[in-house]
Amino acid sequence: MPVALSGFFAGLERGRWGRERATVDLLRGNIKQTYFRYLGAAFGSAMLAAVYSLVDMAMVGQYQGPDGAAALAVVAPVWNILYSLGMLTGMGGSVLYSAYRGQGRVQEANRVFTVALGTTVVIACLVWVGLVVWEVPLIRLFGGEGELIPLAQAYLYPVKFCVPLFLLNQMLAAFLRNDGRPALATGAVVAGGVFNVFGDYYLVFVADLGILGAGIATCMGAGIAVLLMATHFLSRKSTLRLVRGGRTLPTVGKIGVTGFSAFFVDIAMGILTILFNRQIMAWLGTDALAVYGVLVNVSTIVQCCGYSVGQAAQPILSQNHGARQGARILGVLRYALYTAAAFGVGWTVVLLLFPQPLITLFMVPTDQVLAIAPGILRTYGLSFLLLPFNVFSTYYFQAVLRPGSAFGVSVARGLVVSGGLILALPTLFGGQALWWAMPVTEGVVALGAAALMAHSVRRLRAGKY
Repeated sequence: MPVALSGFFAGLERGRWGRERATVDLLRGNIKQTYFRYLGAAFGSAMLAAVYSLVDMAMVGQYQGPDGAAALAVVAPVWNILYSLGMLTGMGGSVLYSAYRGQGRVQEANRVFTVALGTTVVIACLVWVGLVVWEVPLIRLFGGEGELIPLAQAYLYPVKFCVPLFLLNQMLAAFLRNDGRPALATGAVVAGGVFNVFGDYYLVFVADLGILGAGIATCMGAGIAVLLMATHFLSRKSTLRLVRGGRTLPTVGKIGVTGFSAFFVDIAMGILTILFNRQIMAWLGTDALAVYGVLVNVSTIVQCCGYSVGQAAQPILSQNHGARQGARILGVLRYALYTAAAFGVGWTVVLLLFPQPLITLFMVPTDQVLAIAPGILRTYGLSFLLLPFNVFSTYYFQAVLRPGSAFGVSVARGLVVSGGLILALPTLFGGQALWWAMPVTEGVVALGAAALMAHSVRRLRAGKY
């Protein structure tokens, strides 16, 4: 299967996508066409990356009911940790890579790629060991109790031995997009996601492995995606090179500073999930945690919409910032803001109008779950109106090399404002007030992000970079 799919996507690259790549010029090409071409690829890649957890939730929820959904809510922070670390080196490295390429500094660009790849491998090994050694304490930290612990352990059993695959997925996809191969990055994730769908069904239901089967299918899908993305390095179109020399630690520091905000967006989601899990179990119980498990997955989809806007805009923004092309930066920003607004409105309407179908999609609910779910989903769902904009804003500030602004937005959204509200609202107003934490957070953060973005736009118009 990997060989056949590799040939198929290589054919796409030689054909329509190959012809397009030959004409795409991030510094001089049509802004609208270039942005939406990258958006299509980034959207497919980002959304299909969410397939792993979404399919797992749907299959396990249908097989094992609310307890299975609750167990996957407990495991959700593991994915946030893995993906955020991949984003740290992937986004941090690829932004610097594109900026150097825009300045014509090819050797420096490839040095960044080399260091980013090596750093990803080292981090993956450390996380791998940590998850194997401290599995049960981590499950308890993430909110697991009683019968949820063995379910979470069963799911994580294959995952903990495949940790490097998930980090490499994120890192390689970011560099492929910046090296003009968005179609291959998307195709690799499509292949892994499709395998995960059918693998989940077979292993969970036909092989009767339940939640363990879901974990196995997820690992196999990730492995297929990495193998397909690796074929890029066999292509003559690849400009990514491993180089020797240079100062490694300073480059690691630059990658870390540049990629921190993208890293924190994901790791913060994991932190918030832990806080929510613990507060829900303290104030509302297992049924509410099962509903939150569905919300985590829907929120992942919405967050991936924000990722797709940021990932589509970032290569264009970074190269044009390196070349000091302010008008083109503003053009990309305009289209990105329109797209983020459309995603936000669309997903908010879905949560307001269809809460019960979403619940039945992800599990076989009890009467108690069906009774509480609509109010929870509609309240929490208001946060989706501004979530894509807030996520995109961190990508924008990273791409124009304003890590301080990106850091401020990501930390406020991911920890300071949100964490404070999650802890304070139930104490002040009762357990049901917990669901207002994220709508209030997204509103407050959006005001700050908009002010910082307006300041950045004024500087660009004045020719200040």
